[in-house]
Amino acid sequence: MLYLVPTPVGNLEDITLRALRVLREVSLILAEDTRTSSVLLKHYDIHTPLKSHHKFNEHETADLMADRAKDEDIALISDAGTPGISDPGFMLVRACVEKGVEVQCLPGATAFVPALVNSGLPCDRFYFEGFLPQKKGRLTRLQHIAQQEHTTIIYESPFRLVKTLEQLSQHLGEERRASVSREISKLHEDTQRGTLSELISHFRQYPPKGEIVIIVEGKNE
Repeated sequence: MLYLVPTPVGNLEDITLRALRVLREVSLILAEDTRTSSVLLKHYDIHTPLKSHHKFNEHETADLMADRAKDEDIALISDAGTPGISDPGFMLVRACVEKGVEVQCLPGATAFVPALVNSGLPCDRFYFEGFLPQKKGRLTRLQHIAQQEHTTIIYESPFRLVKTLEQLSQHLGEERRASVSREISKLHEDTQRGTLSELISHFRQYPPKGEIVIIVEGKNE
């Protein structure tokens, strides 16, 4: 069995009892960064062996780990949130499916849901963009977002936030409404709402820290 186990995006209490039980019972935990995951496991006194599984080695290890999951239970976790959502996981799941290994994804934390619901923008239908390409293909993605009729979700680094907001303003118009959530479920959690123009002014004055989720209203809303 392969278990996909969501881990907290901020507050370490944001993990389910089932997730903790699975992490204790499996024979191996595959982690995006073993140093980050060790903090969580130590907090909950979990001593299951850890092995690295990240975007730089998943091409090489997916088949091997899928074969191992035929005979034992393995869990996959990312640094924060649900594996496979803008994090490693897809290749391993695909390999397990192809080899007939059962896969279970536990429900749990993911960053975009609280950011979306907290934005004040329509969340009955939405489009998940994730991280925009940094160079090649970025313009195409921005043009695609400009035509979206539903609320769009974008992940971003604090170092590129203002640049991304500026580019969104150029393609969507400076009056398009949006929100920026950061440090979700942490001590300094914050959500700023307004037009793209207002958000650009705010974050030029107050450079952000922490992981960022941008929520942008759709074209016809």
